[in-house]
Amino acid sequence: MKKSSTKKSNTRSIWNIAALALVLVLAASAIMGCSSGAAPTESAGTSSGNTSAPETAPEAAPEAKSVTIRLDQFSGSGASEDALKSMVAEFEKQNPSIKVTLQSFGYDDYFTQLQSKVVGGNAADVFELNFENFVSYASEGVLKDISSLVGDTSGFNQTALEAFQYGGQQYGVPNSFSNVVLIYNKDLFDQAGVSYPTDDWTWSEMLEAAKAIRALGSDTYGLYRPVSFHEFYKGAKQNGGSIMNDDASAFTVNTPQNVETLEVMSGWVIDSNVMPSDAQMGGMGDWDLFKSGRLGMIVTGIWAFSDFTDNCSFAWDVAIEPGNTSKATHFFSNAYVINNETKEAEAATKLAVFLAGSKEAANIRVAASWELPPVTYQDVLDSYLQITPPENREAVFKSLDYLVTPPVIKQQAEMQEIISKHLNNALSGAKTAQEALAECQAELEQKITLS
Repeated sequence: MKKSSTKKSNTRSIWNIAALALVLVLAASAIMGCSSGAAPTESAGTSSGNTSAPETAPEAAPEAKSVTIRLDQFSGSGASEDALKSMVAEFEKQNPSIKVTLQSFGYDDYFTQLQSKVVGGNAADVFELNFENFVSYASEGVLKDISSLVGDTSGFNQTALEAFQYGGQQYGVPNSFSNVVLIYNKDLFDQAGVSYPTDDWTWSEMLEAAKAIRALGSDTYGLYRPVSFHEFYKGAKQNGGSIMNDDASAFTVNTPQNVETLEVMSGWVIDSNVMPSDAQMGGMGDWDLFKSGRLGMIVTGIWAFSDFTDNCSFAWDVAIEPGNTSKATHFFSNAYVINNETKEAEAATKLAVFLAGSKEAANIRVAASWELPPVTYQDVLDSYLQITPPENREAVFKSLDYLVTPPVIKQQAEMQEIISKHLNNALSGAKTAQEALAECQAELEQKITLS
């Protein structure tokens, strides 16, 4: 699946997303084993004319019950589907009594179809959910509590693992996770005579480098980082702010830290123009601008690596995304969940666990450059680090120390729409950052109910 600078936050779920729970537990569960009958004994006759009792054949071990599990998913569509099919084939090889019917859907269509299937009672035994939609399904009783069906979870990355628990129970198995880094065009940095980004960079160093690259030509830009809900939330965290208080009981959008954040982000377009406006983009996507060789830096996810490897004619590398007073980077994850109505919960959980956390599946995922497997197997992670470009893949793992996730509430879609509207007012110059966030705060308090 091709993705742009940040993953889409799908808001077409059946219900508005309930309060976010961040802890998840998972691992492998065992399918019922086979038992074999006891060997028969032979009794010898002692009287004349008697013979030993007829020899009977050993009782055959009962065959394992054959089941078919349906898996619906979106992240393994398109270029990644062959890798997923290889994972499924390996699972069926190791579990010959379980057959898997795989159905893949594009991201844009997936959640609409999932909604219809759940309402109609025809959801798959195992289906995929992204982080943003997980809580809404778990809170409405659609998902199976698999706490008793999973075992040792020590092989999973704990951050990814903890993202899919609700109410203290396990409702999902993370199948991948990813984060955001700063990707930069080394050739443009060399032409501008600017040193490459380091782990110590802040917004200030990033801006100065962007200005030097912008000066290379009228159609060359220094930086692209969207001024969107998710990016603003992350930017606020990078500057000591947030959009809600710690217990999500009040909005904190209109604060000095957040005003400064929006001033800096909108200033990249309005003041220094190191980032192109929508008009200057002319309908071109941010990835396409980077691949054209006319963009010095792009803040985007590690899922871009394979695309950039195939389509960039210049040298590029990555670094931890700069912050201001602190560092923060996005965390994204998808999970396999079990339909609460399935009649094959054990087999379904076993499939989910294998695809998400087995070493075999993780190796296939790494070889396909398909995001990051949510595991801690050192040999698997080492093989991921050896793939180039980028040379500095270690930045992917260093960035995990700074993961942040935005708040998720019942009126999620409405909240994001309100915030995005006021961010755009500042980005267009129609409002100052202070005016935009003051009006945003007032509208949120008027229209959004926080529990």
